[in-house]
Amino acid sequence: QFGESGGGVVQPGGSLRLACTASGFTLDELTVAWFRRVPGTARDEMACISKTSDGRVAYASSVKGRFSISRDKAENTVWLQMNNLQPEDTGIYMCGAGMYYICSGFMSDVDYWGNGTLVTVAA
Repeated sequence: QFGESGGGVVQPGGSLRLACTASGFTLDELTVAWFRRVPGTARDEMACISKTSDGRVAYASSVKGRFSISRDKAENTVWLQMNNLQPEDTGIYMCGAGMYYICSGFMSDVDYWGNGTLVTVAA
């Protein structure tokens, strides 16, 4: 199984922490990224963490300094901490993972997709 949790409704300036979890395989061996989908637009990569052997992280310019992606090996989870959320951060956040996926790479290299969790930022 593979999927996301932690979405919800938050006021501007608030925080949320999303979790991407897996069972049956280890996320350490995969590059994991968080994507945001807004109706009528393509999925945009917001944050990405390379497989543990590489260890690099990358962020979209719009979230740099506010979002943080990290791994929890013990829980086989990749977290997305989102701070100072703004209305433009609203969307469905989806987790994707792939053995050969590289950050900002080809979607076709993503092996696993979650169903997404909705984040709504509104006053």
